[in-house]
Amino acid sequence: MSELPSSYDGAVRQTVLIVDDHAIFRASARALLESAGFVVVAEAAPGAEALEAAAAARPEIVLLDIQLPDIDGLIVAERLAATTHPPKVVLISSRDAESYGPRLSQGRSCGFISKSSLSGEAITSIVG
Repeated sequence: MSELPSSYDGAVRQTVLIVDDHAIFRASARALLESAGFVVVAEAAPGAEALEAAAAARPEIVLLDIQLPDIDGLIVAERLAATTHPPKVVLISSRDAESYGPRLSQGRSCGFISKSSLSGEAITSIVG
């Protein structure tokens, strides 16, 4: 179980699944999000593992890299959206949004954040 940040004020924290094939990024994102008050309930590297982790952990938010080694992140987002209790999906990438063109706006996500702009505030501004 994750420890709560020292700034914990008793509010209910949103749960997050981090999906990225780079362990260093997952660790950095976990530290950043937990310090912002989110609760990271699971991590996954490939898309197939992400779908299993989402079904098991039932996070409220999935932070999902678009470029995964096995399944395109946009396809993972579609599959998550089709579940009984779909999480809010926030797509991430080291590339700019423009690199993906209309695929981002046609997808089943709440929004997009470049990895360099990732913050608790950025996620909150997208998912509320």
